[in-house]
Amino acid sequence: MKIVVTGTEGYLGCLLAPTLVESGHSVLGVDTGYYKHGWLYNGVTATVETLAKDIRHITEQDLAGADAVVHMAELSNDPLGELIPDVTYTVNHLGSVRLAEMAKKAGVSRFVYMSSCSVYGVAEDTVDETSAVNPQTAYAECKAMVERDLAPMADDDFSPTFMRNATAYGASPRQRFDIVLNNLTGLAFTTGKIAMTSDGSPWRPLVHGLDIAKSIRAVLDAPRELVHNQIFNVGDSKQVYRVREIAEAVGRALPEAEITFGQANGDNRSYKVNFDKIHSTLPGFACDWDADKGATQLVEVFKAIDLDTETFTGRGHTRLKQLEYLIKTGQLDSDLFWSSKPTTGIA
Repeated sequence: MKIVVTGTEGYLGCLLAPTLVESGHSVLGVDTGYYKHGWLYNGVTATVETLAKDIRHITEQDLAGADAVVHMAELSNDPLGELIPDVTYTVNHLGSVRLAEMAKKAGVSRFVYMSSCSVYGVAEDTVDETSAVNPQTAYAECKAMVERDLAPMADDDFSPTFMRNATAYGASPRQRFDIVLNNLTGLAFTTGKIAMTSDGSPWRPLVHGLDIAKSIRAVLDAPRELVHNQIFNVGDSKQVYRVREIAEAVGRALPEAEITFGQANGDNRSYKVNFDKIHSTLPGFACDWDADKGATQLVEVFKAIDLDTETFTGRGHTRLKQLEYLIKTGQLDSDLFWSSKPTTGIA
């Protein structure tokens, strides 16, 4: 199968592309290159040919001959979405819908969209794929709107699948430290403390990046009728944790670190998610990781590279800091397109 993967230079795309190649697929990457600065360690077996292109500029010709598109390249996480909500909607909602339209015109039969469990927002009861969405942020709203707009595009020739990932964690060469388990592990390793600013009571479902890659392979390998226009929560019902439990898993990986908790704060996102559907629909899929294994993996990587505070807190591994830097230095314009002005000073 020829697969186009957007976001191959990102945290998850970096892990996905080699696994697809190892499974015998031909992979073409697409990535605009915002996060090239963030390479933490050499940890992938292969890199793939990647078009240096914004998804808003992808053409029908770029996708010609592809059997599937896996769309991962959006502006990631809630703080970034709140900083530039208008651009977030333009990229994450309109850009993603346009990409799907280009794929359909190009004759691509499968379109796998990386959505998020954040669309559930705040929920008192356990939610599943039939539950109403309740997005609380621009990032989550865009995910819900893309699902809404792509579903009616499904027909005999175009088959979208929506993957609502739990919060990702785990090691990746394109590491992110702005997601909860990774952040707490990096904090513990570099400071010896896990100082929580909240009481840690909200619920968060977690899933390792390699298990996300595994779920995508399972969907691409599945018979079309099993995944056509379907939503799947990606994770494991055993991996729905209170934030304090995530901190405690990090503490087990780094027992010398001190854990403290604060008071309840204004972040009211809390949701328990049921993941039975993906496991029952795709029998070959099961998560290989949990929070304890993920924290231990991260500690092993940090020890191997001697992770320091500057790297942990730097812009290379935090989406918001990197984009703020690129905007401040004039490399990106207000719409997050690369500037046409030369930055080297060479005429």
